[in-house]
Amino acid sequence: MDAPKLVDYWDHRVFLSDWFDWKKATNPRFSHRLFARLTGQSNPSLLLQIIQGKRNLTEATLEAYIQAIGFEDEDAEAFALLVRFNQADSADERTACFEALSAARRFNAARKIEGDSFRYLTRWYVVATRELALCPGFRPDPDWIARTLMPPISREQAEEALQLLTDLGMLVIADDGSVSVHEQTLATPHEVWGLAVYGYHRVMLDLARSCMDRVPPAERHVGAVTIAVPDGLVPALKAEVSKLQERLLDLADGAVGPSRVYQATLQLFPLSASVSEDAT
Repeated sequence: MDAPKLVDYWDHRVFLSDWFDWKKATNPRFSHRLFARLTGQSNPSLLLQIIQGKRNLTEATLEAYIQAIGFEDEDAEAFALLVRFNQADSADERTACFEALSAARRFNAARKIEGDSFRYLTRWYVVATRELALCPGFRPDPDWIARTLMPPISREQAEEALQLLTDLGMLVIADDGSVSVHEQTLATPHEVWGLAVYGYHRVMLDLARSCMDRVPPAERHVGAVTIAVPDGLVPALKAEVSKLQERLLDLADGAVGPSRVYQATLQLFPLSASVSEDAT
């Protein structure tokens, strides 16, 4: 039985469970009580409670666990980031931890494709560049991409977009400069998929808000309705929004010779708590 490798995990609790099982298999005398002594803890059940999600690792306990497990240097840093990623209270904090974790040299070497998938979804200009490549006349030139996207981006961002898209296999640039676009499944684990989708929608909503000032009315459409509905109608309303999204995709996929990239952002969200006639 081989020791579990930290780079194979996105959940520190699962890693701790597998690590303890491995220690027990290699040394039958290893126990929760012994591990508690190694970490200077008086509660022999703490490790089990952490694995079960009943307790979190504190900063002091985290350092003790790193020492007891034997992590050093990059592994110690990666484990600390993984714990903070899993225990973060906000999406912004989780995003920051994931960015740092996926950039760590050892973690990046083992899980690069997943980090690239996350960056694809959370950088609007990467998604936009991929769609722009479907337009005749697209040029895989960072300067051209930087000034063609709206709002304009930096050359460095355009270079990042091209690199990510080619690394993910979404763009293939031939020696003669011709470009082919491919469909690819993003290798984003479920632990970070929701975070990536959250980042995607948040940045697109920011762009939608800014378009009111920078895009002529003839080139945009912004509409909204405020409606009172019964709670039971919400699933049907969500289904209708999804159908509209599918219809827009069908129309775009069936069009010939696309010339620019648009973002269609649809929202349905509550503006009040649920109330009833007998509410006081």
